[in-house]
Formats: sequence, structure tokens, C-alpha cells
Amino acid sequence: MDVLSPTPRPQFSARVASLLDQMTLEEKQAQLVGFWVDQGNELVAPMAGEKRTSTRYEEATAHGIGHLTRVYGTRPVEPIERASWLWGEQARLQRETRLGIPALVHEECLTGLAAWKAATFPTPLAWGASFDPDLVEQVGRAIGSSMRTLGIHQGLAPVLDVIRDPRWGRVDECIAEDPLLVGTVGTAYVRGMQAEGVHATLKHFVGYSASRAGRNHAPVSAGRREVEDVLLPPFEMAVREGGVRSVMNSYSDIDGVPVAADPYYLDEVLRGRWGFDGVVVSDYFAVDFLRTMHHVAADSAQAAALALTAGIDVELPSPDAYTTLAAQVRDGSLPESILDRAVGRVLTQKEELGLLDTDFTDPPREVDLDSPEHRGLARRLAEESLVLLSNDDILPLDPSASPRIAVIGPNADSAEALMGCYSFVNHVLAHHPEVPAGIALPSVLDALRAELPSATITHAVGCEVDGEDRSGFPSAIAQATEADVAIVVIGDRAGLFGRGTVGEGNDVDTLDLPGVQRALVESIVATGTPVVVVALTGRPYALGWALPPRATAAGTNAGLGSVNSPAPAGRTSPTEQPPLPAAVLHGFFPGEEGGAAIAAVLSGRVSPSGRLPVSLPRSAGAQPYSYLHAALGGRTDVTSVDPTPVRPFGFGLAYTTFEHRDLTADETVTAGQTFQVTVRVRNVGSREGTDVVQLYAHDEVASVARPVAQLVDFRRVSLAPGAEQVIEFAVPTERLAFTGLDGVRRVEPGRIRLWVGSACDDVETSATIDITPAP
Repeated sequence: MDVLSPTPRPQFSARVASLLDQMTLEEKQAQLVGFWVDQGNELVAPMAGEKRTSTRYEEATAHGIGHLTRVYGTRPVEPIERASWLWGEQARLQRETRLGIPALVHEECLTGLAAWKAATFPTPLAWGASFDPDLVEQVGRAIGSSMRTLGIHQGLAPVLDVIRDPRWGRVDECIAEDPLLVGTVGTAYVRGMQAEGVHATLKHFVGYSASRAGRNHAPVSAGRREVEDVLLPPFEMAVREGGVRSVMNSYSDIDGVPVAADPYYLDEVLRGRWGFDGVVVSDYFAVDFLRTMHHVAADSAQAAALALTAGIDVELPSPDAYTTLAAQVRDGSLPESILDRAVGRVLTQKEELGLLDTDFTDPPREVDLDSPEHRGLARRLAEESLVLLSNDDILPLDPSASPRIAVIGPNADSAEALMGCYSFVNHVLAHHPEVPAGIALPSVLDALRAELPSATITHAVGCEVDGEDRSGFPSAIAQATEADVAIVVIGDRAGLFGRGTVGEGNDVDTLDLPGVQRALVESIVATGTPVVVVALTGRPYALGWALPPRATAAGTNAGLGSVNSPAPAGRTSPTEQPPLPAAVLHGFFPGEEGGAAIAAVLSGRVSPSGRLPVSLPRSAGAQPYSYLHAALGGRTDVTSVDPTPVRPFGFGLAYTTFEHRDLTADETVTAGQTFQVTVRVRNVGSREGTDVVQLYAHDEVASVARPVAQLVDFRRVSLAPGAEQVIEFAVPTERLAFTGLDGVRRVEPGRIRLWVGSACDDVETSATIDITPAP
């Protein structure tokens, strides 16, 4: 192996520099690895079974340890009992290791702290559907507070991967297909968590979601502009505006170079360009994957040298390739300065978190990880995230009536169906079916019975989420036939690596609903009883068969297309529409209070206000698709393939109607400055409701092909019937920046068209603004 050149030691505090000067090579190496104390046979990470370490815990911590991995989140443990163990263990590290440096404790926290008896919030895709970064920030604070109380210092969230293909199993972990929405909502989560003294970790830097055909860990062939203009901006926002303190690498390679070994992204972009001075941790086993999966390293030592030099400071979850670092420094193949750079960053993080001064003598005596505050936030976020896709005046139901309601479907009485892949219930308790959830998890059926006490409610499963068994159809059909309305709850079951229909490792090559769920819905619709479909999913499915043509928009943006436009040449539109559900309500794994939120929306006590954070696809064959496409990426008359989604990004109905008019904007703005936009929003319906006002832009003539629509700002606004409000936006021109022909990202002078409507392709009111060159 070639000898690497030394690298200058960064400037660290006097205390950190003093520790570095005292440390042996073994002590330095120990600070750069984690240890998974409870790692067993449960499959909660890729290749976790194959990668179990043979190192004994006592041996691994003899010189100290960098991280303790998932102390609370690997198996169901009583939080207070585990906290007592943890405080004792930290005190032991202070007492029995030479330098007395405690361990940093990290946990998963994507849908709340992934621990037994902790609140489970909606999945990140629901965060995006809410378009409410302020509420997500409050959720981040609540999660961070629970973690800090239990002695946890770092949370492995949020995921800032921009959705590029819904066939990918990890879509439910993502926020949206739009980088501004991802960045704004994700940065809010970072601010909330870090305000409580817990470091957030951005995942998965960068490109993970852009893998070929949506296959997990598959190569990424994104061009430089896609990476720079779509995939990187959310991370940059969280670094520059959110001050995030930790970043985790992507498993994938980009154009053949694994990110875990790429100093361009981990050092030049992240640290050099953006000024990030925190810690980069590896995704679990990612360092040794350079050897075993990417085959760019001949052995663990080479994998370790590649990763550490590129900028990965800490190897998680347990000692593996980084156990070779001390020996490499001794034999001269790795400069000690590269080792010191990473150790200094780790010690700085521990210093920032107060770990170097913590007295571990007083563990918490009580903790409520699912307090009324947690549940209230979970309920609000769930309510705001539900997206009404269609409604033939059947909703809201009349809560004062005494209807006969048949609640049908595999997800109707399933608490697990309300939660995402990284919820503790689906992530860990799936391996411990004998252990109760530890928190209240009312299903949709439970919640409807509580919400509509005067209704006569019956229940039939009908079918499972997947599989071909239709033996439950006759009972479900019989119950629907006798009912005034049927509520059919369908969708996904989240899990990992084949243990579900969506989640990590559960990629698909079709976007049809799993199993025979479509046939169940169609059978219930055929009874003639009005049907309300409730879809609980972790990805958008091809639900065009259940939806009527979209109502004619006030205007459509050329190039985006509309479901009302004529079909492409050579194709004909159906002349006869089969019977459809009377309404479709969509929820992206809305969490522990999701059942109650759904019931509240169905009853009308809460008006739906969620908007699609990802396009609702026409078919798997139309993928990959994003509303951020150039003109030739949409429907055109030069191809017979129609990629137009059946419901576009930003779409969502309410129980009232909003009118947008009188859009005004500055006539000119200098590149690099901020321009002002106003729009008048009026509730023209008869019910109170909340609108998500979405401001879109299109660069009419640019040096490279630009998206036909791009979200540049948004705002939630609640209005009483007949009320109106003027919404003011201050939009930095940097949101219109893109990578030019010279490879430099900048704001290009030119005319920009702006509009507001009910979704990305709906132009209700518009204006133009000219960007002039900067002096």
C-alpha cells in the first residue's frame, strides 16, 4: 500500500489537544469505533448477522471507546433500568480507563426515539406531507429531550435523501421529492433536536436515493448537475443554516466511486465548501463494505485507510476495519496526523456535549417517553399529514347520524400498519412478538369506534397485505352490502429485508398495491355501497384505478402536463369509467396517533390539509419520475409513454375550497439578493380549513435545461369561511441557482415565471420577474 502524505492537525481546543498528546495509538483507535453491546441475531441492519463482532466488550473498551451503539434500541429494555446500567458503565469508563473518557451513546430516532415505551411519531414522508417545518421542529425537540434524559448524545436522523424513485424501499424514511421541502423540514428537525443538547446526524450523504431502478445499495449514475442541484442542497441547508454536528455516509457509489471512500464529497464539499466542522460517522458496516461489496479494497486495513483518509471519522456500529489503524500508523503506511484529525473531531464532539465533565452518579429515576406532550405533537403531525386524494361529497361523515359502517381491510385493525420501518415496533419488536408495544396504539378501527360512538361498526379483514388468499372476500363483501358506508383500509406493512412490503431492503419492481388488495377494494365497490379507501403506505402506489380524473385546474403549466390533457398520439382514453371509491384518503405511516387522526378527518372534526410530498405515480414503468423534470422529461408528442402522475406533487384536497389570486412580484432583482412576492388567498367554501400556499418558479430561458416547475417557497394558512389573507414571501434568488456550463453553481440572469396554484402544475395566478446580473 502506498504511504499517504501527512495532513496538518486542525485547530482543537487546549483540552482536546492535551488529550491527543497524551494518547497512545490504541487509545486513539478506540475513540474511532463503536461497540454494539446487545447485538444479537436480530436483523436490524444490513448483513448484521454476518458482521457480528467476536470481540469481547471488556476487550473492546480496555482503552476507552468512541460510541456505544443502540443501548436502548436493540431489544426491549426497561428505560430506567437501562439508564442505571448506562450510568454505571460510563462511570466505569471514567474510573477504569487511563484517560477516563466516557462513551458517546447514539440511537435511531427517525420516527421518535427507537426504544421500548417511547412515542412513535409519523414517518418522515408524513413530515413532508404536512409542509409544516415549525411543527417538525417541535417534534425534534420532544424526541431530543427524551434522548438527553436517558443519556443519549447523538440521533441518527434526519434522512435528507431526495426521493428519485418510489420503487426504493426506503422512501418512507425520506421527506419529499423536492430538495427545498426536504431541506427546510429536515433542517427544522435538526434545530429542534440540537436545541435539546443532542446531535442530529444527516443521512445518507450523498446520492443513496438515486440508485438505479430504486434498488438498495445499487450504483448511482447521477450526473454532476443532479447531484449538485437536487441531491446536495438539503444537506447544505442543514449544515449552513441548521448547524448540524454529525453526518453519515451513503452506502452507494456515485459513478463508480463509493462515497465512503470519496474525499470529494466527505472533505472537499462537506468541509471545504460548506465549512462543516463536526463528525462524520459511517453507516453501519460501510467501511468494511469497501472490501466486501464494492471491492475497492483488498483487505480491512486498506478499507480503513481509504475511509479515514476520505473523511469518515468513526466506524459504526462495532470495531471492524478500524481495528487496523494503530498497526498501520506503526508500520508507516498511515500518517498519524490523519488519525489525529479524526480523534480530535471525536473528542471535540464529546467536549461540546459536556461528556468530558459529566458526573455519572445520578441516573434518572423516572421518565415518560410517551407523555401527553409527545402524543399531542404526534396527533397534530398525523392530522396535518393526511392527504385527501378524492372526495365525491361522501366526506366528512355525519358524526350525529347513526350509520352502519363496515370497516374492512388488512390495515383496519393493525397498529403496525400506522408505523414506519424504523419505528421500534416494526424495527425491533417484530423479533419479540411476546413483548407488548409499551405504548397505546389504537388502530383505525379502534379510533373510529371512539370517534363515532353512535355508529354501528362491523369489521372484516378481507385479505392480508400481501399474498393471494381471497378467502376473506365473501365476509367482507357481505358486511359491506349491509352497511351504509364501507371504509377499506389498505396499504403496506413496514419491515426490513423482506420482512414487509416497504422499508429498508424491500425494493419493488411494481407500484401496484401488494397482494390482492386492489381486488378487495374493487369487490367492495361493486356492492354499490359507498366506499372510502384509506391507504396507509410507505411509498406512493399507482392508485389511478381508484381515482377519478382530476378536476380541471385553473390553468396548467406547459410541459408538466395534466391528467385532463389528451392522451399522447397513438393512445386512446377509456370511454367507460368503472365504479370508483367515493373518496380516497392517503396517510404515509402516521404513527401512534395516526388512527385517531384518520378518524378525526373522516368525521370532519379535522379538515384534511396534507399535500403530496411525492408524485402519485401512473405506473412503475413511468419511473424514475420527478416533478422537477425538464420539458422533455414530461409528456410529449414524440413518445407514446405517458409519465404524468395521477396526482401531482403538492396536491391535496380539503373540505373547503381556496382561491389564489393577485400574485405580485418585484419587477427586477439582482442575482444574489432576495425578491418579494405577495398573493391573496381566500377561503371560498363553507368550512374552515388550512391551505398550503405553494409558490413555484420556472426559468424561461437558461443555459442548461431547467425544470418546468420548481418549488421556491410555501406557507400553511388557516382561514375561516369567506376569510382571506395576503401571504408575503421573501425568496432568496439562491433558490434558483443551478450548475452552469462551466460547472459552477450560480444564479443566472434571466426572466423567471412565478405562479401559485393547488399543486405544482396548477397555475391560478402568475407573474414574472427579471433577475439582473450581480455587479
